[in-house]
Amino acid sequence: MNATGRVVAIVLAAGSSRRMGGRNKLLLPFGDQPLVRHVVTTILDSQAAPVVVVLGYEAAAVREALANLPVAFVYNPRYAEGMTTSIQAGVAAAPADAHGYMICLSDLPLIEASEYDQLIEAFQRAYVRDPACIIVPEFNGQRGNPVLFAAYYRKAILSEQRLTGCRGLVQRHPEHVVRVAMATDHILQDLDTPEAFEALRRIH
Repeated sequence: MNATGRVVAIVLAAGSSRRMGGRNKLLLPFGDQPLVRHVVTTILDSQAAPVVVVLGYEAAAVREALANLPVAFVYNPRYAEGMTTSIQAGVAAAPADAHGYMICLSDLPLIEASEYDQLIEAFQRAYVRDPACIIVPEFNGQRGNPVLFAAYYRKAILSEQRLTGCRGLVQRHPEHVVRVAMATDHILQDLDTPEAFEALRRIH
């Protein structure tokens, strides 16, 4: 990896899947493995390093689903308060020499390793010009995930008060945002409901 663009993947795997009808969506089968293992394995195939997985709800079961994968785990005791607390736990656990954080959702199973790499490479190019860059993927003008933040924002992320993620941080720094047009809608295809899960699994 380019020494001026080391990107840590922070995988948010702490949520309680409230809209999934009582099932932990991360443990549901996707292909021949649990959804979370499919997603994390794909991220491991990308240029991101290391990969930090944030646990919370049913932490032991999620950890077991990721057994023997070369990832670092961090437990977020505040996971029920909102996504921001998990992002903060992951950023706090990231190596001090990281140049950027790729905030990965664990329910976007269609994103391919090459698409993660496209975003990492966009970060590396932007970082040379702007060490405060933020990379936002888009498909047909619609923003998706993962978003990549330069380590410049570490303190801002750790002190963020909004509990729904770091969207506000993106909105407050439009001059540093680099939008990356993606060729597919994979960055938008999250699985929040049983219907979405079954529809996506049928075509996978």
